[in-house]
Amino acid sequence: MSSTVTSICQAVHARTQAAPRAPALPRRSVAAAGEGRSANRAKWASGDLEARSGAGATVLEAPLAAEQEQEQQLDASELVWDSAAEVQLLFADIDRMVHANLKRVQQAMRRQRIGPHHFAGSTGYGHGDLGREALDAVVAEVMGAEAAAVRIQFVSGTHAISSALFGCLRPGDELLAVAGSPYDTLEEVIGLRGTPGIGSLKDWGVSYRKLELQPSGEIDWEALASAVRPESKVALVQRSCGYALRPTLRIDEIERAVKAIKAQNPDVIVVVDNCYGEFTDVQEPPAVGADLCMGSLIKNGGGTIVSGGGYVAGRADLVERAVARLTAPGIGIDAGCVPGETLRLMFQGLWLAPQMVGEAIKGGRLAAQVLAREGYNVIPAPGRCSPWSFITAVELGSKERMVAFCRAVQQCCPIGSYIRPEPGITPGYGDEVIFADGTFIDGSTAELSADGPIRPPYVVYCQGGTHWTHWAYGLEAAVGAMRQADAEGGSA
Repeated sequence: MSSTVTSICQAVHARTQAAPRAPALPRRSVAAAGEGRSANRAKWASGDLEARSGAGATVLEAPLAAEQEQEQQLDASELVWDSAAEVQLLFADIDRMVHANLKRVQQAMRRQRIGPHHFAGSTGYGHGDLGREALDAVVAEVMGAEAAAVRIQFVSGTHAISSALFGCLRPGDELLAVAGSPYDTLEEVIGLRGTPGIGSLKDWGVSYRKLELQPSGEIDWEALASAVRPESKVALVQRSCGYALRPTLRIDEIERAVKAIKAQNPDVIVVVDNCYGEFTDVQEPPAVGADLCMGSLIKNGGGTIVSGGGYVAGRADLVERAVARLTAPGIGIDAGCVPGETLRLMFQGLWLAPQMVGEAIKGGRLAAQVLAREGYNVIPAPGRCSPWSFITAVELGSKERMVAFCRAVQQCCPIGSYIRPEPGITPGYGDEVIFADGTFIDGSTAELSADGPIRPPYVVYCQGGTHWTHWAYGLEAAVGAMRQADAEGGSA
């Protein structure tokens, strides 16, 4: 720990020893709910929320035990830095994971002999792009996969996942979701909602079935043991918690799911939605038997500096199928130009990714500590968690607190701090969403964001952060804003 951090922690410790501490607040248990996940921004506007909604102000329920702590409530800044002192040992553990993942990336780059000549880029068809081919090889090794395809032409993680699903499934096959509902944006890909005849999996004769999560939010292992049917072709595993109050899946749980599925039929293709999962552990899904995994480069894997794109990694034949859906059969992985500057950023973003993910996890652990002390239910709970989660879910209990939280976070962002987030409908999502993400890369939830669907139990999802102290800054503002919302709601 640096001398500066040590002195801050000592000062905070001395201050808090002198002042009475607020009593520990009991946390509520919450069953898994709202399993879909939104991963895009809502409509932003500068109008008045109450005037637009046409409804009067709602009287807010105070967070748990708020009356008990009013007399001893710390200033928001004191609360944040007191909490920061409490999580320093966690930060050291996270740094050890970052070290292991950094070593994994560096060794892959070394084995592929990456040099400046790989940053030349290409135009037109992009045939013979040495840098693109080398990046694919590096990512395959990092993922523990036979092959990978990293492409700027993937417009989002959903696009990469969709390409993989369409590549692997055929009419008459069944898609089986084994970890509850997939992301909201996959609902139209599957055909659960949206415009009929637009080309969903349902339109192509692919059926869909899901296994509900247990009340604890875990995979229903008993149901999974006999879930595979003769028509089951692809089993989809969502690694992150998404918009569900459940833990992020551990790598050993993904391995267990793969074994349970393959024991019933070894030909079932296990694909993992790896968004928000990269570098939160020291292995990736293909290393523990998953046939394919997919993700976005404006999340973990791009290190916060890649301007767009996504990847698929896993069995070579399945990667080829997925990329044939991105391009066309017969073209596959052999085309797709990448400007030289973009190619360099892809390599550099991969190199930065373990560190950036580590900072995001630290910010999430700080948010959990601060907001649990405010009386809110947080998942994962404060302290050590397994796995380390890129997403921290906080049950705020009301629309008004969600709006106050997201507006405060937005004001603390470097880009668009003047923007006033409003709940709104975003293409691909079935609920109104509010989204705070003043980021350099549009929609990059890896930089720092807070968002959630406007539906009970009114959960905000904290993600990303290039350095944990940005979350410290944002939390100071957010705690103050929610306290003010409570005060104004209580007097309404």
